Amino acid sequence: MTVFLFDKTFDGLLTAVFDAYACKNFPDLLLGEGDALPLFCDERYAVVTDDEKARRVWTALRKKLSPSALGCLTQSWLSELPEIGTLSFRYIRKVIDAARSIETNFADEDVLALAQVWKKVDWERLRLMQFARFQKAADGTYFAPFSPRHNALPLVVPHFKDRFAEQKWMIYDTRRRYGFYYDLNDVTEVVFLEGSREERLLALGVLPDEMMAEDEQLFQRMWQTYFKSICIKERLNPRKHRQDMPVRYWRYLTEKRVFPSRERNL
Repeated sequence: MTVFLFDKTFDGLLTAVFDAYACKNFPDLLLGEGDALPLFCDERYAVVTDDEKARRVWTALRKKLSPSALGCLTQSWLSELPEIGTLSFRYIRKVIDAARSIETNFADEDVLALAQVWKKVDWERLRLMQFARFQKAADGTYFAPFSPRHNALPLVVPHFKDRFAEQKWMIYDTRRRYGFYYDLNDVTEVVFLEGSREERLLALGVLPDEMMAEDEQLFQRMWQTYFKSICIKERLNPRKHRQDMPVRYWRYLTEKRVFPSRERNL
């Protein structure tokens, strides 16, 4: 078994494709640096990410795939699934070797598998837009935490920039501990120093009282009251409710969270 070790970046994947064709040695498995190797490993090859090699492979893919298929490939990469590296490599190799486009050949197991991964990531993207709940900070910035199963945060930036163009906001992935900040002009990726006070506070997903705007707690209580008042108990269907609004999203929903320090005011 031949194993390629790479840095788990998309450019690293494209570099691995270039190197495989250059040395005519194709891996059976792609692993990240530091991952456990399989028991029977005959050969290991360390891929050194190279921007020029990655660019050349990407240029070749653009000639063989439609923009939608290229988007499917890059979006699937954000799934961060353990097998996505090997799956993407096999898919890219088939695209390059095929005489005609394979992007709609769902009889091919790799084409079908990649499409299924893309669907999972895109579904995560839609859920992030549906279940965003912003908290207003004392400086007027609106903060929305997420903890997505897949790394879909970059995919929702255009939506929020268009939808909330007239207010400052930050969307933050508490699982991966990075986010994006919009200052009314540009969107900037935000990463705080590990262990810093800001990093610890944002990782909780709920702004502490001292960081909230004066009227934020009032608006949260009003929203919870409204949510409860429109509920028709006779029509409750918990199973359908969890299906439409999965429990894993409840943590950051204002109407679902429990605020111990404020329960007496609800």
